[in-house]
Amino acid sequence: MKRNTYILIGILAVLIIAAVLVLQRPGEQSVSADAGETLVAYDSTAIDRIEISSAAATTTLQREGNGWMMTAPLRVKADDAGIHQLLGKGKAISLKALISTNPQKQSVFQVDSNGTLVRMFEKGAQCAAFRIGKTGPSYTETYVRREGSHDVYLADGMLLSTFVKQPRDWRDKAILRLPMEGIKTVRYQYGDTTFTLAFQDSAWKVDGLPAAEQSVRNVLGSLAMFSADDFVDTTIAAPPPLTATIVLDGSQLRFHRDPLTNNYFVISSAGPQVYVIQSWHAAQVLKRRNEFLTTPS
Repeated sequence: MKRNTYILIGILAVLIIAAVLVLQRPGEQSVSADAGETLVAYDSTAIDRIEISSAAATTTLQREGNGWMMTAPLRVKADDAGIHQLLGKGKAISLKALISTNPQKQSVFQVDSNGTLVRMFEKGAQCAAFRIGKTGPSYTETYVRREGSHDVYLADGMLLSTFVKQPRDWRDKAILRLPMEGIKTVRYQYGDTTFTLAFQDSAWKVDGLPAAEQSVRNVLGSLAMFSADDFVDTTIAAPPPLTATIVLDGSQLRFHRDPLTNNYFVISSAGPQVYVIQSWHAAQVLKRRNEFLTTPS
């Protein structure tokens, strides 16, 4: 028994020595970063262009007036909220530890040329550039690297959801943005069948009959912040037949059900853009008259 114990102790000692030697190899020793050190610094209010590049695509976001536009790979309205989140998070990436200075190890942490490169510009001049790598071992950390430096750091936070997106995810998905309390009438049309929700005498009614208050409020909440799930940027040669039309506060939404996917193509009176709405999402607003009545007929 004692002999086996000594053998196990010897093996453990060898493993400890090996681990120490590995950590002491040049460029591979983990060292705590200075408290409060951030990856990059910039004035988020002065940034007027952002380029986000991955192996698959490069997305360019340009400040125009009080909002943002995507100018590549195509020119469309950008998601202002997502960009404001990116700008705020980018200058607050807190470093926890220096992981490696060995350029040959960058691919291990996915901060090499295949990692996501974020570049910030102010008046045409680049003022910050960094790469977002893979998630760290605790899944609440991310590997990062300043562009032009071999130093790979472990940073605090899950950064992929903020910085690593497909081009379509940087687009503005808003179809309608209305104050819910300002909506007073909603008109539905399914073929030749029409009905109207109206706020009358301090209560919601369906064609003059009492409406179920909660059902109405659920639909109004969905319509007031109605967003797309995806986009169609090519011409639809033969669009499916019109399924339904919803009109509220001067805005019209036309729903065309795709028989191949059961999703809907939606076109707003505000512009020619064709949006894709998943079937479950459309079901939140495409209601029938009986669904609003307190006593279905």
